[in-house]
Amino acid sequence: MIMKNKILLAICSLFSVASYAQQITFGAGAGITNTGMRGDAVQSMQQLLNVTNGILKTKSVTGFYVGGFANIPVSENLSIEPGLYYSAKGYELSGSYSIKGIGLLSAHASTRLHSSYIDMPVLFKVNLNGFQVFAGPQLSYLTSAQITTSAGVSIFNLITNKTTVTNRLNRWDAGLTAGAGYQFSNGIRITGSYEHGLSKVDAGQNINTYNKGFKLGVGFTF
Repeated sequence: MIMKNKILLAICSLFSVASYAQQITFGAGAGITNTGMRGDAVQSMQQLLNVTNGILKTKSVTGFYVGGFANIPVSENLSIEPGLYYSAKGYELSGSYSIKGIGLLSAHASTRLHSSYIDMPVLFKVNLNGFQVFAGPQLSYLTSAQITTSAGVSIFNLITNKTTVTNRLNRWDAGLTAGAGYQFSNGIRITGSYEHGLSKVDAGQNINTYNKGFKLGVGFTF
């Protein structure tokens, strides 16, 4: 009798999982990114800022992301959502200096890192009547990276140089992501999330510098 009950319980569990699996949905999403870096390299830049008395400034870079996802229900309020996204990331160091006595004349320079990643998050999502909270690991692959350096006077750029640095950076980036959003009954949803890189950006693993950033976007479940 005990064995029979266990078998019945196992069968019921299988039917329950199959029932939820049949409700797998797919969707697409896109939005804006605001990314930067944290760690030793950034701290070194901050020390440089102190030396230059604020002439140089570090700032995050705005980009975009686009991709798709699959939502796999596990229970009534819990689901697993793997995704695949293209994401533009980066970081910038820039500054300007006004020449005394000549108000319209100022020198400026900037160095910006443009990097492109394929993000592969696996989110554990809780859905509470449309309001959603999610978190999970994310694996990212660097497809390309370029540093653009420019310098000039006033509104004119006198020097612009672009250098490919893909091989100098770590191809793989592991991290964590978490956020919240709301999904409407028509399938449209809005989300906001934070990403925290755990792998060193430097290919030689000598500098403790990591990616970080925010994403704000919209999506649609088919």
